[in-house]
Amino acid sequence: MLTALLFLLSAGAIYFACEYFVNGVEWFGQKLNLGATATGTILAAFGTALPESAVTFVAVILGKTPEQKDIGVGAALGGPLVLATIAYAVVGVALWVNRRRLQRADNMVRVEHGRLARDQSWFLAIFVVKCGLGLVAFAFKPWLGVLFLAAYGLYVWRELKSSDTAPEEEEIEPLKFQPKAADPALFWVIAQTTLALLVIAFASHTFVKQIEAIGVALQLSPHLVALVLSPVATELPETMNALIWVRQGKERLALANISGAMMIQATIPSSLALFATPWLFDAPLMVAGVLTGVAVVYLWWLFRRGRVDARWLVPVGLLYGVFAAYVAWHFSSNL
Repeated sequence: MLTALLFLLSAGAIYFACEYFVNGVEWFGQKLNLGATATGTILAAFGTALPESAVTFVAVILGKTPEQKDIGVGAALGGPLVLATIAYAVVGVALWVNRRRLQRADNMVRVEHGRLARDQSWFLAIFVVKCGLGLVAFAFKPWLGVLFLAAYGLYVWRELKSSDTAPEEEEIEPLKFQPKAADPALFWVIAQTTLALLVIAFASHTFVKQIEAIGVALQLSPHLVALVLSPVATELPETMNALIWVRQGKERLALANISGAMMIQATIPSSLALFATPWLFDAPLMVAGVLTGVAVVYLWWLFRRGRVDARWLVPVGLLYGVFAAYVAWHFSSNL
């Protein structure tokens, strides 16, 4: 009962804190004169990706056993798979369900399609290299982690150079800490964003622990929990952010947040794992890499076309179900 209660309370806390976080980060982006998309790809993505990066850091840098380090490698592969499948599918479902409330005449996704297509191609190029390194062993492999950090730095530089503005329907709501202020003070913007992020980090940690406890109670394989359930839990903040922004009619920010988080997951956790582990994949990790690649190619094709129906984002979520079924079969057959 305690586990179930903590599970529900932590999930509710994540959603509640995300409401404050997305509101604060929009104002923070405006204070820094960032474009609407850069706010999502850099500020929001970096903030919500901190908890997952911390999981990888603790596992691969501070972990003392091979099993603990394997958790970090699994997180570095599982995070991008969740974002490329479940997170995009959630955006598609949310847009379709809320189309009448948003007074939309169609189901079209209103984003900069070319920019998102470029993000998918950037991610895919980095991800292919990342997965290729997991199939070979050589002495100087750990040093290649520096290249992943450099790749993320280049991505941030490109995003900061690309400016855009939010359309009228994406006007920022009043800051929740200063609801009557037309132009809230920077101190309160930072205070709200930071406090919300701390709550998200703590609640996410609690949520992951309850997922693990539920897995033990249901006698699920520890590998199944680590590879399938835990990544979903750690990517919950990004998914919640996307859901909130879509309900406000700001799917550009929602998809930018997911896209930016995918770039972080493809680079920073990977560099940490390369520094501290052999970075060699077993069968489940290779399957995760292949399915992530398939999902990203499909998303690239969608955005490359220039017109995306929200319903077309939904099928990509099924790929995570394929991965879950494979992992369940793989470990049950090896018992």
